[in-house]
Amino acid sequence: MNDHRCASFQKPRGRTRIIQCIYVVGFMDLFGVSMIIPLLSHHVKALGASPTVAGIVGATYGILQLFSSTIVGSWSDVVGRQYSLLTCLLLSALGYGLLGMSTSIALFVLARIPVGLFKHSLSICRALLSDLVSESERPLVMGHFNAASSVGFILGPVVGGYLTEHEGGFYTSSFTCAIIFLANAGLVWMLPWNSHGRASAPETGPDAGAPQTRPVVLGGRKASPLQRAWRQLSSVGSKIHMVASSDMWDLFLMRLLMALAIMLYHSNFSLAMEERFSLKPKVTGYLISYSSTLGALAGFLVGPVTQLYGNNMPALLLHSTVLTCSLIFLYAAAPSVSQVVLTSTFFAISTTIGRTCITDLELHRGGVQASGTLIGAGQSVTAVGRVLAPLLSGLAQEFSPCGPPSLGVILALAAVGLMLIRIPKWDRKSSFKTQ
Repeated sequence: MNDHRCASFQKPRGRTRIIQCIYVVGFMDLFGVSMIIPLLSHHVKALGASPTVAGIVGATYGILQLFSSTIVGSWSDVVGRQYSLLTCLLLSALGYGLLGMSTSIALFVLARIPVGLFKHSLSICRALLSDLVSESERPLVMGHFNAASSVGFILGPVVGGYLTEHEGGFYTSSFTCAIIFLANAGLVWMLPWNSHGRASAPETGPDAGAPQTRPVVLGGRKASPLQRAWRQLSSVGSKIHMVASSDMWDLFLMRLLMALAIMLYHSNFSLAMEERFSLKPKVTGYLISYSSTLGALAGFLVGPVTQLYGNNMPALLLHSTVLTCSLIFLYAAAPSVSQVVLTSTFFAISTTIGRTCITDLELHRGGVQASGTLIGAGQSVTAVGRVLAPLLSGLAQEFSPCGPPSLGVILALAAVGLMLIRIPKWDRKSSFKTQ
């Protein structure tokens, strides 16, 4: 761990400005993406795709994300945050630009490939924030970043929907998204980076970033591009192997179980509201927007709640998981819309806190030296959940509209049981590290 470096970390004058810029990047990122997401299925069908082809095309992005998240995250640890973040932003802009020119299914699929492989800008931003702050500050900063990103995700569909009402609205939205990613790349380029591609404020205080990547020198000469690429590839492989061979299976399994439980809660929400309470889609949309807004605002509660728990992240994660499990159960058994509104209110808060906790624990146990790899691995685990959740939801709905959330309760209970077994071992490891 980097505790000794975090303890002596000075607060440079420019650090707050850098963090605020990363918040802006997170906001603009999801603002641009959320302009496009609701329109993708309509556009691919307008291109003449059958439902089966549309489903396969839609799955392309998730599959690419599943396999690329850990690799790109580890790559950012090796080459530095600046180079990796700029690469991801520029290639994502290319993908969205191609999407704006997609007049056939083949071009649509081609446009989704660079986005699926390199749309990891938010993960790298989180790794960068982890580099800049100490462990005690990390939950607060991550909570604010998640809140800023969520606000962008809420506002984006409003603008995208407005643009779609005009002729060529999808193409306009796609090009607008590409321009947003280019603007983000320009903002990242202007940050005060040091020679190793890490954000740095003034020269006071030790560096808490990823490992330095110095030019390779062989036989008194600078290494060739091929040799540098091989060295980077070897470093990426070693970092991934380090995470894969670490004793963090419990955290990743915990993340998978809760991701599935939360996705099952959301999977058939609109349909269940209609079948159970005869709620119109418009009213259901208001309820979803209400919950999303609360989730964004809940990001600002993470810091105060963490301080209330004395930075005891395992206890906070356990309690938020128990609360989430209870709320899913209450939603599944809700006799009225008012109880659904009540559960949605606290569900948005508990899941926001839980996501921040699990990320913080992964970084705490794995070490910030591999923060990009750890965050990328966590995103890969979540991607597995996105693949499995629709299948499980469809099977559960065969029995009842309440089937998906009921299955979510079972998975959340399994996560609680896993935590009760493993938390004592986490505590022993933490006390051993501090001795």
